Amino acid sequence: MPLIIGIDPGSRLTGYGIIEKDGQKLTFVDAGTIRTETTEMPERLKRIFAGVDRIVKFHGPTEAAVEQVFMAQNPDSALKLGQARGAAIAALVNLDLQVAEYTARQIKQSVVGYGAADKEQVQMMVMKLLNLSIKPQQDAADALAAAICHAHASGSMSKLAVLNALGGMARGRSRNSSRRR
Repeated sequence: MPLIIGIDPGSRLTGYGIIEKDGQKLTFVDAGTIRTETTEMPERLKRIFAGVDRIVKFHGPTEAAVEQVFMAQNPDSALKLGQARGAAIAALVNLDLQVAEYTARQIKQSVVGYGAADKEQVQMMVMKLLNLSIKPQQDAADALAAAICHAHASGSMSKLAVLNALGGMARGRSRNSSRRR
């Protein structure tokens, strides 16, 4: 059963969420935030890298999903967000995890059904989908949403591969049956 870690990168708070996928069933494993609590960017990046590294080593996820950087109004904020995202991805790939990347719109569409959903809508749907009784912190909820999005996307890709294989067999049969006529 895949164990999926989702990451919502941020230079001050990086959310993480881990779920287990068993067929169509998704189960909550863990979620939280990595708090950098420093003004120095190199130290923040070190703390993000170390935090992701520690969480992955502890839980042993087999798959990873990270939210892509969106274009921010403030170029300085976008650069910091990109660096935080890079530190998280570096920690994941350093531990030999393949990283799937999803836009915020794709994640929201997958979880809420609406690509422009607000953070509270994402939190509520994450609670519902994972049967949580406590509302996760926003960054942790966004990370869980990234993991859920990946679970749905990977399931869709598996189904598509099976359908393509079956479709090829079905096409083969129809060609053979038409030749017999």
